[in-house]
Amino acid sequence: MLNNKADTIEEYILKRLKQNADKQIELKRTALADEISCAPSQISYVLSTRFTMERGFVVESRRGLGGYIRIALIPEELDQKQVLYRDMIEALDEKSSFAHVKSCLDFLLESKLITRREAELIAQMSANLYRSEAEEKIKPEERAKLIRSIFAILAKIT
Repeated sequence: MLNNKADTIEEYILKRLKQNADKQIELKRTALADEISCAPSQISYVLSTRFTMERGFVVESRRGLGGYIRIALIPEELDQKQVLYRDMIEALDEKSSFAHVKSCLDFLLESKLITRREAELIAQMSANLYRSEAEEKIKPEERAKLIRSIFAILAKIT
């Protein structure tokens, strides 16, 4: 027997994931809260404590009108490093600042996923791309595509 509401929420989500062939589900926070008779904050708590990357899950959440919770079981062949790179690549777009790119590199360096030399080379190349954009030699979309491709290469060789 489940001993608390958090266990009930976790069991419900795990059951739904097992039923879905692609091991991914999309839920509405308030609909789930109504179905289980709990507060939406309890669902948020369970997601943040029991459905973590360390436990093999990726959770994407959008709040507000039309919001959803997408929960996916990480395939065993896709390790946490690959998920990290994928998330970084998805977060890099034409609006990303050089500071954002640099913080990604710093994180990878601190996590020992890249060497200082690699970080410096990529930082210099990125700085040149931002400078070229300022000089109107390259479009923001092209710059973002080039930087994402560098992170994709890192993901393959890590």
